Amino acid sequence: MSYPKFFDTVETIKVKDRLLSILGGSQTGEYEFTYLDVVKSAGHSCPAVAGAYLITLEAMKILYTNEPVVRGDVKVEFKESLTDGVRGVIGNVVSQITGATDKSGFKGLNGNHARHSLMYFDADIESQARFTRVDSGKSVDVSYDPSSVKPDPAMQPLMQKVMQGVATEQEAKEFGELWQDRVKRILENSKSVIKIVEV
Repeated sequence: MSYPKFFDTVETIKVKDRLLSILGGSQTGEYEFTYLDVVKSAGHSCPAVAGAYLITLEAMKILYTNEPVVRGDVKVEFKESLTDGVRGVIGNVVSQITGATDKSGFKGLNGNHARHSLMYFDADIESQARFTRVDSGKSVDVSYDPSSVKPDPAMQPLMQKVMQGVATEQEAKEFGELWQDRVKRILENSKSVIKIVEV
């Protein structure tokens, strides 16, 4: 698969999945999520996918410090509804990394290792999202705003041509490159687009 090389420069998220180990999928149950992993799952790379990856990465750094993230042991709450804007896209990326789902996830083994009922929307929180460790109750509030990372002025007219089906091959290629250039700059400037507060 060919893809922009900056995907490989994004910090990975180390996880430990006890269920994977119990069911024989891995001896240790430890592995890493990369930005490329979530791009392949989402089917595209955009500011929403990048933001979802970043809020999870930064939240997990605080909740787990130098430990691997324990998949299935993180509750995630979103202030917005599932159907608002790109909230569903963001929720899917967060779910992939943390294992948290609303009601559709794994029901568990004898009451353990359940993945369902760990993701909530329309939550009564001030931030856009809250991540909580189920084992300790430690929480962080996270907000994401990429508006400070401006797109190249040439991107919008090129996008219109692409959407109308009138772009040349070169224009379509340039649009894709400019789109990914903004994603790259968002990922490189996490401190300016992510606000995170321990609750």
